[in-house]
Amino acid sequence: MTTAQSLESTDDVALADRLATSRKALLAELHKLIVGQDDVIEQVLLSLFVGGNSLIIGVPGLAKTLLIRAIAQALELKYSRIQFTPDLMPSDITGTDLVQEDPQTGKRELVFVPGPIFANIVLADEINRTPPKTQAALLEAMQEHRVTVQGRTYTLEEPFFVFATQNPIELEGTYPLPEAQLDRFMFNIIIEYSDESEELEIVRTTTRKAQEPPTPVVSGPDIVAFQELVRRVPVPDPVMEYAVRMVRTTRPNWDGAPDFVKQWVAYGASVRAAQYLILGAKARALLEGRYHVKFEDIRALAHPVLRHRILKNFHAESERITSDHLIDRLLEAVPVPASGM
Repeated sequence: MTTAQSLESTDDVALADRLATSRKALLAELHKLIVGQDDVIEQVLLSLFVGGNSLIIGVPGLAKTLLIRAIAQALELKYSRIQFTPDLMPSDITGTDLVQEDPQTGKRELVFVPGPIFANIVLADEINRTPPKTQAALLEAMQEHRVTVQGRTYTLEEPFFVFATQNPIELEGTYPLPEAQLDRFMFNIIIEYSDESEELEIVRTTTRKAQEPPTPVVSGPDIVAFQELVRRVPVPDPVMEYAVRMVRTTRPNWDGAPDFVKQWVAYGASVRAAQYLILGAKARALLEGRYHVKFEDIRALAHPVLRHRILKNFHAESERITSDHLIDRLLEAVPVPASGM
């Protein structure tokens, strides 16, 4: 498949080449501060180029906050960090109306003071530490890119992303995220400990001298243009059908569900999972210099897209079956069509 046949125009081909160049520049800037974690960085970049929000899970000290702040600096975007706590109120996120006096007329009037959600990249740190009412304040912003305060709607500036972090080892005083909110995250990104050589390099570089912040290499309008390009990447029908079949197979009430799904899964993934599999696969193809989507793109993104969308039942919990184990079995159970690609 040639590039001219696979994208709509020569302008799209040129934009795709610029995306690939931007990716290399972004990686170079991020690796000034981040050692290793290549898979994590790739998934975060895919979120950016698709326009999705992502949940990042890892123990303290694995550079979750540093990574998101560095990306905002490399993109020259407005960055905001919200520390979620049990006493955080929805208005602490969205903003509120305050009574202010006009110094010239002396007249008092309500003036809207924007909250920290009014940024391009929002880091919701330890999102599971705040009650559901405050967590819900993010829902409209994540889905609609707008907020409503006192009956008035305010549109958020594009591009807009929410990256939420969660600490898996502290459960006391936390509130599990509602399934409706989890489903709005494109990826569930797991950050693991670095290997010994990478950890040695982290200690060496961070204890030597203050690190320079990343140099801006991509602009906000560039990101918006890349997001529009991603949606124009063609997907062959067999690949589209494979993604849908993958998602449908997670549902225990579906006639074609395998026995292990019926045994261990309470609820499977929604159609949003198939949408994000396809969008993520389109972005992944472009980042690899391709202009069409392959089956391998779908398989590579199955874990981050599905792991937070498969609700396990009591039997799976009692047998300590993890979501990643279920997805491993799922990849074996849903065969790749013989046509390859």
